[in-house]
Amino acid sequence: MRPLVALLSLALLALSAGRPGALPARQQGPAQATPTGPAARIQALFRDTLAGALPLVQVQSSRAFYRRRAHAPAWCAAQQLAPPGRAALALLVRAEDFGLQPRHYHVGALQALADSLAQPQAPVRQDAQLARLDVLLTDGLLAFAVHLRRGQLHAFTPSPLEKAGGPFAPAAWLAHALAAPDFAGALLRCQPQQREYQQLQQALARWRRQPAGRDAGPRRRRAQQLAVTLERWRWAAIPDAEYVLANLPAYQLEVVRHGRVLQTHRLVIGRPANPTPTLSSRLTSFTIAPEWRVPRRVATTQLLPYLQANAQRPSEHDFLADNNYLLFDAQGRPVAAAGVNWAAVTAQNFPYTLRQSPGCGNLLGNIIFPFANPYGLYLNDGPDPQRFERPYRALGHSCLQVQNPMHLAAYLLGPDAARAALPTEAQCEAAPKSRNFFLKRPVPLHVRYATCAVVAGRLRFYADVYGRDEELRQQLFGRGLAR
Repeated sequence: MRPLVALLSLALLALSAGRPGALPARQQGPAQATPTGPAARIQALFRDTLAGALPLVQVQSSRAFYRRRAHAPAWCAAQQLAPPGRAALALLVRAEDFGLQPRHYHVGALQALADSLAQPQAPVRQDAQLARLDVLLTDGLLAFAVHLRRGQLHAFTPSPLEKAGGPFAPAAWLAHALAAPDFAGALLRCQPQQREYQQLQQALARWRRQPAGRDAGPRRRRAQQLAVTLERWRWAAIPDAEYVLANLPAYQLEVVRHGRVLQTHRLVIGRPANPTPTLSSRLTSFTIAPEWRVPRRVATTQLLPYLQANAQRPSEHDFLADNNYLLFDAQGRPVAAAGVNWAAVTAQNFPYTLRQSPGCGNLLGNIIFPFANPYGLYLNDGPDPQRFERPYRALGHSCLQVQNPMHLAAYLLGPDAARAALPTEAQCEAAPKSRNFFLKRPVPLHVRYATCAVVAGRLRFYADVYGRDEELRQQLFGRGLAR
């Protein structure tokens, strides 16, 4: 009986549909209906079947932004851009003031859509244009915010400003900025707030507004150099209110506190063959009149040839003694250099360690500031004060040598400096006595690579000592000059 009942039921359904032998047509659901309201039109733009209709960059963040507001338009009202929308578009138009390029944020398409709204057209088409304009503007703003926060080339890498567990949420940031009295100001606070970035960004905006004249090409090149440096700062923004900053191309170290430069020191940095790496660490201690434990690489490549030459041509001069070096075997026992067959010693079988005593000629100078890093680097005084007077100071072996280091030590000690009775450099050289100091308040240290900076209110450009700018410039702007 059951198969017969089923056949009769199918026949009755076919007759009721007016099409013998056919099932009734499925009714059109609301998902396939033509959208009529602004929210429905915006929602339709995000459907999977229509996603390709707009060249969205921040698809997920754009979806999240509109879900927060039930897909209501954010930037358009009364068939035109509302005041927040005009402010938002004006901000994207001047993206080059921030070292970015408007074409990455749909600016051409947005301007064309905004212009088309002023032309007479059918209401249905106008509503569709408004929805496209709203969504494209949101997507452009989200991409703009991400690039300001993290940089264009590291858009998916959290910046140092983002603490663990709290990544940058561009949709929430944009919604907050839209609700703020000053939209542009609120959005731009996603940028690094440190003085080096802020001053450089403002300098770029002023630079672009100056008449170029016959120097248009060189000025565009300088603008790109500023943009490259801003990009680097976004990757390695400084979240601290107080810090020590070493800028390698400037050969300069600054002590910065709450946006003010309290001390400035000249630096000797690693030569291009041994470049000083960029990093972030903390200064926690320093040592006056330090002993230098010679790294094995230095001992075998630089000191061993002197020892071998000294053994071949005996004289009244002892290379190790003349330079305050002590020689030790693998067990840490002192060894007399004269009793070593240096001709049989090679870099591969070198079984010794060398230490240089404190005092005159010590390659660390009168003071060393160690800091945690994977490169074996430190900040120190150096044995040759005249090196700090040279305009080109990429002369060292990776480590950083700082001029007037006792001033830096006094600052780091803070109120304890007077009680510590730090010696002058002359006193330290005359009577070297090793002393260790541990800071009650460690200070962040940042080593960065910036080929331009604002110094005492003036924009300065530095030589690209390690040749790092050009590759980055090409990644951002291509092989030619920016148009």
